[in-house]
Amino acid sequence: MNHSRILPSPIYFLSICFALGITSFSFGQITEATYERAAYFLTDHIQKEVYHLEVIPTWIEGEQLFAHTAFTEKGKRFFITHSTTFETKEAFDPELLSDLLKEKTGENLDSKDLPIQFTGVRNSHIVTFRWRNQDWVWNTKENTLSSLPINSRNELESFSPDRKWKAFTRNYNLYVLNLETGAEIQLSTQGKKGLEYASYYGWSDLIEGENGERPDRFMVQWSPDSKKIFTQIVDLRLAEKMYLLDFSKEEKFRPDLLSYYRGSPGDSTVVMYIPVIFDLEKKEEKRILALSAPHFIGIQLRWSEDSQSLSGFHFPRGYKEFHLLEVGAETLAIRKIYTETSPTHINRENIFRKLRNDQFILGSEKSGWNQLYLMDWKTGKEIQPITTGEYVVNKLSYLDEVNGILYFEASGKEPGRNPYFNHLYRVKLDGTDLQLLTPEDAFHEISISPNGRFAVDNFSKVNQPTQSVLLDLSGGKQLAKISQTDISNLTRKGYQFPVPFTAIAKDQKTEIHAVYFFPTTFDPKKKYPIIDYTYTGPHTSTLPKTFKAGLMGHQQPMAELGFVVVTVDGLGGFGRSKAFADVSYRNLGDGTTDHVLAITQLASKNRFLDITRVGIFGHSAGGYDAARAMLLHSDFYKVGVASAGDHDFRMEKAWWPEMYMGYPVEDYYHEQSNITNASKLKGHLLLAHGGIDENVNPSATFKFAEELIKAGKDFDLFIWPSRAHSFGRPPGDYFTKKRWDYFIEHLLGQKPLRHYQIPGIN
Repeated sequence: MNHSRILPSPIYFLSICFALGITSFSFGQITEATYERAAYFLTDHIQKEVYHLEVIPTWIEGEQLFAHTAFTEKGKRFFITHSTTFETKEAFDPELLSDLLKEKTGENLDSKDLPIQFTGVRNSHIVTFRWRNQDWVWNTKENTLSSLPINSRNELESFSPDRKWKAFTRNYNLYVLNLETGAEIQLSTQGKKGLEYASYYGWSDLIEGENGERPDRFMVQWSPDSKKIFTQIVDLRLAEKMYLLDFSKEEKFRPDLLSYYRGSPGDSTVVMYIPVIFDLEKKEEKRILALSAPHFIGIQLRWSEDSQSLSGFHFPRGYKEFHLLEVGAETLAIRKIYTETSPTHINRENIFRKLRNDQFILGSEKSGWNQLYLMDWKTGKEIQPITTGEYVVNKLSYLDEVNGILYFEASGKEPGRNPYFNHLYRVKLDGTDLQLLTPEDAFHEISISPNGRFAVDNFSKVNQPTQSVLLDLSGGKQLAKISQTDISNLTRKGYQFPVPFTAIAKDQKTEIHAVYFFPTTFDPKKKYPIIDYTYTGPHTSTLPKTFKAGLMGHQQPMAELGFVVVTVDGLGGFGRSKAFADVSYRNLGDGTTDHVLAITQLASKNRFLDITRVGIFGHSAGGYDAARAMLLHSDFYKVGVASAGDHDFRMEKAWWPEMYMGYPVEDYYHEQSNITNASKLKGHLLLAHGGIDENVNPSATFKFAEELIKAGKDFDLFIWPSRAHSFGRPPGDYFTKKRWDYFIEHLLGQKPLRHYQIPGIN
């Protein structure tokens, strides 16, 4: 196989060449063993078959130790690593703990898979963990076990920093209680249902019926001096709702009506937040009307240390600009510290850190790449760049402000490497002495200790198992190897690593990255149908980059059925330059064109791929992609499964389309809708949705289905009445087999087993 960069070739020319040039080979009958091979790679099972997959540390005893959990050949085990001696050993015997828990609770627990959250060891013999919403302490010397309920904070009240006041709400108004005198003060008087103080709106706040109560929510920020409260009024008065019918209640023969507030792109009838400051001494309310915002944008202000002001980012609707603001607590005067604009969209999750010397660190894409800048707080002017170059800063990982040293994670800086690979660097705040701390050519996942002394680095590729090492953060020296992933069980099953490859994108110049997956029964003399797993949302990168991501996704289980599965990150995605991302602006409907090109170029170099039989599937935004691909590239994709799809962005939650498709709503929303293009369907399409999905309302799927019916198109529809947005995920469920069977029947040309339940799937 040629795994180097593949040059583009015309799609349909290749299809004819493959159809004429290679004889197809028939595959064996679908049997229970076929499903069992696929189920082996579902995440709930495969995570137990791969040993020491990663190290996620819990730092304890002043960073002298850290705890972590891993599956081993003996089952789930719990480890302690000493950061000075570098010794890693098991923290306790799980069989002894299992026996103690049975004695204490009467429950029989599998000692090879204890369902606990291991939190550490004190004094070498005090083991602590969480289980069943309780904190447990096991004294291994005395073999005693005790528990206490986890102290859960009342989410509907808040105590002042000086502990003299308690804030809460009653009848939609804000109150405070003086904890010394017992006196109660009502701070607001205009609150009522629909105009609710000190609250917020949760995305999944379902209301029973039309006029029922939404879940109680509470939000206040005390000033550090305990004299003021910053909060917001939730204004629901003009907001419109979306609706669901819940048919899942066994005891009912009529569905329950569920409603929730959800603004769609372009709507003016949305939930609004009105920021407000209360002065406890003056019993005064001050509304900051100029900073009112839709709830899907929100208000991001925080108190200054001296309690004299608040500051934060303000995003006007459409996300074409952001303002870093400072608001006077007394005068409400608004000062714009820094503003940035874009003709497309700006980054709504800016890296930001305020320093003690009236400076701040800001992440910005103004150069075309996300970089870090040292800025002056008083003037808003740039002092100097901290990082520069054609690469992407992903995270400010740790700041040593005393010594003026910053640790950050970035991708694309090292030449000749996958541009998505994440590495850890250190640099001085003046931009000098930049050092790479993780030199290995791999994707690095970093966990830094709270005091910045150490870092645990898990590095891997999709075709390179994870190595976990301990780093001295100050110099980047690798102190010790903690563990290395053991894949011996996989190799005995015939597992072959996924294969990364590159292709040329639709602009005929940009190199894009992709990965393809084989079945463990792979035979290079046979021809395999191809399945494209898609999610081309510009806010994320779907391409697996780590060994864990390559192993624990949808791709390998699907490949086991007799397919080669491909995942592509095309133009318009996340994690590269601003220009790369901007390709998808107002153009989300063209995301799979790069997939077609990448698959075609891959097939030109690999004769075992049958480019006449290509399918596609995706969920949520990927569900839109899959259906869109079936309409836009109807001669290329023969079979599609689109689950929980947002088939028309005009029906979606407002923020995502407004950021990437534009605001206000214009013709491109209509042009790129699956609903308005339904008549273009040629192949086999399965639409699926959860009946009570408040994230992507099933009305989009129903509306799409109605247009397919009007156009006289054959398609299949699956509704899971009791499910919300999350179904068909990598752990596997009922829909997993439905999706598998659809491709088995329509792309593989085999007969699925009806009424067969996959082992281990509910």
